[in-house]
Amino acid sequence: MIITTTDPVTGKEVINLETHPFLIEGEGEYALKIYFESEATKRAYLEHADDSAEDDFFDGYPG
Repeated sequence: MIITTTDPVTGKEVINLETHPFLIEGEGEYALKIYFESEATKRAYLEHADDSAEDDFFDGYPG
């Protein structure tokens, strides 16, 4: 598992990992565990991922 302790929303390093929320994306050896400063930044990350998922899928499509 790959672990990142930099909150992707704020760019700040997360300290005391036991007390902060996290999210695991993927499975197995290459799963990514992302720590967040707060539930609010975790929610913001998830909302952005949901909003951009369809846009990313169609990026570059000429139709």
